[in-house]
Amino acid sequence: MSVARNVDTLALLAAAPPRRAYAPAAARLRAAALELARERRLGDGAFSFRFVPRAEASGLLAADGPLEPLAGALPAIERLAAIVCGVCTLGPAISDCVGELFAARRPAVAVALDELGNELLLLLGRRAEDRMLGAARRRGWNLSGELRAGDPGLRLDAQPEVLRLADAAAIGVTLTPGLLMRPLKSSTVMFGAGRGLPDTRWSRCEHCRSRARCTLHAWPTGPTPGAAPEARA
Repeated sequence: MSVARNVDTLALLAAAPPRRAYAPAAARLRAAALELARERRLGDGAFSFRFVPRAEASGLLAADGPLEPLAGALPAIERLAAIVCGVCTLGPAISDCVGELFAARRPAVAVALDELGNELLLLLGRRAEDRMLGAARRRGWNLSGELRAGDPGLRLDAQPEVLRLADAAAIGVTLTPGLLMRPLKSSTVMFGAGRGLPDTRWSRCEHCRSRARCTLHAWPTGPTPGAAPEARA
């Protein structure tokens, strides 16, 4: 198991290329959200991941398990040496602050802060995935496929098993009976791991009805191509 705590996602955001230009009013709201996030240290995140041998992941990979065939999304099971399950979270502070802002009748700043939290969670996930890739390379493996519970190919009822295999409890992530993660700003991911796995081309964005107006789908997902994970925090 690998665990990282106190990951400064605001620093990751500052180092990332600008995502888009903001209209003046939106820019002011974003600036207010950023200032609040810095003052209250709302950007500190954590992640945990674990490489799970194929035999141990039988609950996911069994013929009657929640993993379903999806061409191009994950290599054939017999080619996998393991799967890697990961979970990351920003903790409860940012969602709590959003609730406080709504209660204080500051909905515009609340929405801006919530959107900022989504961006920070994406960046935290990228950092976690880069670390996964580095750990895979040290084993002589590569990663292929990216699935999240609820994607076509991995039913939502896989979430409890993904969280268990990722040791989510180590960073305080739990699941409600309705399969909602707590804290809310949390996410999971699963990759195939092994030697010489093929690239995968599937993207969950391809058939999304919101793609045309989405400002997030242009951000790459999965481990950074060509990254040098050993040099990353």
